[in-house]
Amino acid sequence: MAGEGAVAKRLWERDNELQSAEQAVDKLCREFAAGGTKIGELLLFSGPAGMGKTTMLEQVRRIAGARKDPTVLFARGSERQKHEPFRVLRQLLLPVLGDLDEDERTEVFGNWYNIVAPAVGLAPPSDEIERIDPQGVHDGLDFVITQLAPRRAPLVVVIDDLHAVDQESLAWLASFAVRARELPVLLVFAYRHEFDEAARPLVLQIQERAERRHELLPLNPLSIAEIVHSEFAEADDAFCRQVWAVTAGAPFDTVALLREVRDQNLEPVEENSPRLRDLAAAARGQGRDYWLDKLGPTVIQFAWAAALLGTEISEELAATICAQGPAQSAQSVRELRRLRVLTSQPNGKLEFVHPLIATSIYQSIPDATRTGMHGIAATAIEDRGGSLLSASRHLLETHPGEGDDRMVRKLRRAAAENLAIGAPEAARRCLERALAEPPDEDDRAEVLYELGSAALLTDPDATANQLRRALDIEDGLSPDLRVEAVFRLSEVIAHGGDLTGAAKLCLTEAENTAEGLGKVRLLTAHLLYTALQRDEDNGRERADKVTALAAQVDEDSEASQPVRALHAWDLTLKGGPTAEALRAAEAALVLGRLPRSLGWTNTTWNFELPALLGLCFAYNDELARAEKLFSSAILEFEIAGWSGAHRGFAYFLMGFARLRRGFLPEAEDFLRRGLRIADRMGSGLPLQWNLVGSLIDTLLARGRDREAWEIAQRYRFSPPYHQTALVLPDVATIYGKLLISRGDYDMAVEVLAETGMRLDKRGWRSTVHAPWAGYLAVAMAHRDLPSARKNGDDAVARARESGSPSAIGSALRLAASVWEGPRAVELLQEAVSLLGRSPASYEHAHALVDLGAALVQVGRSLEAAEHLYQGMELAKHCGADGLEVRARNVLASSGLQPSRALVPVKVTLNEQELEVARLAARALPPQRIADQLKLPVSVVKQRLAAVHRKLGTGPEGLADALGLPGDGPGQAL
Repeated sequence: MAGEGAVAKRLWERDNELQSAEQAVDKLCREFAAGGTKIGELLLFSGPAGMGKTTMLEQVRRIAGARKDPTVLFARGSERQKHEPFRVLRQLLLPVLGDLDEDERTEVFGNWYNIVAPAVGLAPPSDEIERIDPQGVHDGLDFVITQLAPRRAPLVVVIDDLHAVDQESLAWLASFAVRARELPVLLVFAYRHEFDEAARPLVLQIQERAERRHELLPLNPLSIAEIVHSEFAEADDAFCRQVWAVTAGAPFDTVALLREVRDQNLEPVEENSPRLRDLAAAARGQGRDYWLDKLGPTVIQFAWAAALLGTEISEELAATICAQGPAQSAQSVRELRRLRVLTSQPNGKLEFVHPLIATSIYQSIPDATRTGMHGIAATAIEDRGGSLLSASRHLLETHPGEGDDRMVRKLRRAAAENLAIGAPEAARRCLERALAEPPDEDDRAEVLYELGSAALLTDPDATANQLRRALDIEDGLSPDLRVEAVFRLSEVIAHGGDLTGAAKLCLTEAENTAEGLGKVRLLTAHLLYTALQRDEDNGRERADKVTALAAQVDEDSEASQPVRALHAWDLTLKGGPTAEALRAAEAALVLGRLPRSLGWTNTTWNFELPALLGLCFAYNDELARAEKLFSSAILEFEIAGWSGAHRGFAYFLMGFARLRRGFLPEAEDFLRRGLRIADRMGSGLPLQWNLVGSLIDTLLARGRDREAWEIAQRYRFSPPYHQTALVLPDVATIYGKLLISRGDYDMAVEVLAETGMRLDKRGWRSTVHAPWAGYLAVAMAHRDLPSARKNGDDAVARARESGSPSAIGSALRLAASVWEGPRAVELLQEAVSLLGRSPASYEHAHALVDLGAALVQVGRSLEAAEHLYQGMELAKHCGADGLEVRARNVLASSGLQPSRALVPVKVTLNEQELEVARLAARALPPQRIADQLKLPVSVVKQRLAAVHRKLGTGPEGLADALGLPGDGPGQAL
C-alpha cells in the first residue's frame, strides 16, 4: 500500500472502520448476487491530515479487489488540480468508459455522447456546441452511470481527498450520492474538514446521505509505542511516550518522525527524547531547507516539477519542466522512489506516496521559481499535443502584468474549451486572468463580452454586469459583436422578468444601428419583449409594426422567418381566423420545418420565437405539429446540454400541448419535471409561473381541486402574479377557474372581468389563450343569470371569429352551463359535434358528459346514456378522474348502469370517424382515404386523430380495436 511505511503493514485502532468497510462490500456483493439492484450505500471516512485516511481507502480497495465480482473505480483529489474541471471524474470514469466496445458505448451514452464524452476526456468538445449547461453534463452523467452500473455491477467507487476535488466533479458526486441508492453501487469517500465555502453545501448533502460515517481519531500511546517498536525494537518506554506526545497520535507524523530518527542515527532512548520535538517540527513542516537537504539540488528540481503536476505524473513531462534529460530524470525518479517520495502506478504514471508529501514539496518551491515552472508546464503540455484545458491551470498561476498578447489568446481559447465541456466557472477564471494580463485596449471589450457570455447559462447577474462593461467601452466592439452583446444582455434582462427594460434596450440600440440584419434583430427582439409584457400601452400599434416589418423583410433574408413567427403569434392572439394565423405560421417554416435561423439552440434569435410558433399551432388545433416542434426542443436542448431554463421551458410547452390534447397524466408529468428545474433556479421567475399555472389547470381538469389549491398556496399563485411578464396561457383566467372550483364566485367575477378589460385593451380576443368570458359567465350565473348568459354568448361569438373547432366547442360548453332545458341541449350538441372534430379530448369528454346530464334533465335518459358512456370512457382515457366519477354518478342517479360490460370500443366513434377508421385499418395512407371519400386530407387527418384518441391505439393496433382483419393496402375495398 502506498503511503505510510510501517503503518501500512497494520492499521492500529481501526478495527471498527475496517469491519464497516468489510460489511459494506459484503452487503453490496451479497445483495447484488441475490438480484438486488437498488442497494447503493455511502461510506465516509474523515479526519485531520495524516490520520490514516489514504491507508484506510487502500484497505477498502484491497477488500473489494479480493472479491471476483466488484468493479473498483478510484480517483484522488489534488490541491494543485482543484481548478481543473472534471479532473476527478476523468480519473474515475475514463478507464472504464474508454474500455467499452462500440455497441456498449452506444447503449451507455445514448444521446449524451457529445455532452459527456468531452467532460470525461473521452473525446474533444464538439465543434457544433458553443457552450454546455453544467446541469446538462450532470444529467448526461446520471444517464451514463445508470446505464453503466448494471453492466459493470457491482461498482465500488473510491475517492480520496474529497476536500481537494474540483468543483465540477464534486457537484456531480453530491447529486449522485443521493441517486446512488437506486443502483448497485458502494461509494467510499475520504476527506479532511477543509472545504471551500462553495463546497460546503455539497458536502452537507453528501454527509446527510451517508449510511456509515467514521471520524478517524488520533492513536493512543500504546498503539504509537507498537509503531515505534516495529521500527526500533530496542526503543524504551519514555522515548515511545515522547513520540506520542510530539505527534499527537497522528500516524503519518509518527512514521515521518521515525524516518527522521533513523536518518539521524538517533538512538531511541529517553535521553534523546528532547530532540524529538525539533525533528517532528522539521518533518511536519518539511520546508525548503528540509527537502533540499534530503534530496539535493538536482533531485529536488524533479520533485518540484512532479508536485506541480499533481497526480498521475508523466515522468517525461516532469523532466521537460525541470530541464532534465532522460538519464538524469530516471536517476531522480529512482532516488525519489528510494526515499519513499514517489511511487509508480500500474498505468506507468508516477504518484506521490502520500498527498501531504506532495503538498509539502509544492510549498517548498520558491515563489518566483514556482511561477516560472507553471509557465514552462503550460508550454510543455501544449508542445506535447495536450489541450488548453490541461495547460490553462498552469497559465492561471503565472503573474499578470506583462501585457502578453499570446498569453491572452491562449486564455481566451482555454475559456472557449471550458465552456464547450460545461465548465463556465473555469472559463470565467481564464478570462479574468486574461483581463489581468491585461489585453490590448482594442481587445478588452471583446474579452469582457466573452466573460459575460461565459456565465450566460449559470449566472445571469454576472453576464449582465460584464456585457454592460463591454458596451460602455466606446468603439470597443465591432458593429456585429455589439448587436450580439445587446441581444444577449436583453435576453438576460428579459429572462429575469424585466421585459420593459429589455425591450427599451433593444429599441434604443436599434435606433443607433445601421440598416441590415443587426437592426432587424434588435427591432424584432424589441417587439417580442413588448408582446411578452404583462401589460401593454398600445398593443394594436405594436401589432401593426410587426405586420409592417413582416411585409418589409426580404423573403430571402435570415430575418424573414423569425419576423413571420412573431407575426403568426400576433394573429393567433387577436383571435382572428385560424386559417390566417396558420398561413403566417407556415410562412415561418421552410418545407414544413424550422429553418436554421429558428433552431432551438441557435443563439442568433431568441428561443421564444420557435416556442411562439409552436404555440400558434397548439392554439389553432394543430397539436400534432406543435408536439413535434416541442419534442424537438427537448431533444435539441438535451443534445446541446442545456438543462436549465431552456429545457424547463420545453417541458412547459410539451405539458401545455398534452393538456390541450387531453392527455392529462402526461401533461402533469412534463409540467412537474419542468417545475423541478424552475425551482432550482429560484422563485418568482416567469418560467415558474408558466409551469405552475398550467399544472394547476391540469389538476383541475383531473378533478384534483384540493391539490391544485395547495400548489397555488405553495407558490403564492394569486394576483398580481408576475408584475411584468406575460404568463402562458393567461394566468388570471386560470386563477379565476381555481376560484370557481372553490366556490368563490364573487372573487372569480372580479378577477375575470379585469382580465377581459386588460386583454381587450391589447386587442387579444383568443379564447384559447384566455377563455375568460366563458368562465366569467359560469361565475356570474350565481348572482346575475341574464348577464352570465350574455357573457356566454359573447364567449361563443369570440370563438367563432377564429373558426377553431376546439375554441368554439369549449365556448359552447361553457355557455351551455348557464342554461337549462332544450337551450342547454342545443348548445351542447353543437359543442360535441365540433369537439369531436378537434384534437381536444378532454374538452370533448367534458361536453359529452354535460350533454348526457342535460338530456337526463329533459327526460331523454336513453339518449343520454350513450353520451354519458362515451364521455366516461373518454374521460378515463384522458386521466380526468373527476369527470369520470361525475359521469358514473349521473348514470347511477338516472337509474342506468354506471358502467357497461363488453361494449366494443368502436361504438365511441361517430359514423364519419368509423368510415375513415375502416379504411385506415387496411393501411391506406390519408391521401388515398381522402381520394376514396372525396374529402380534404386535412379533414381525414382530423378524423384519424379522433379515432386514435378515442380507441387509445396507434395505426398498428387499429384493426384489432375495430375487430377487423389487418388487410394491406392491396386488398379490395
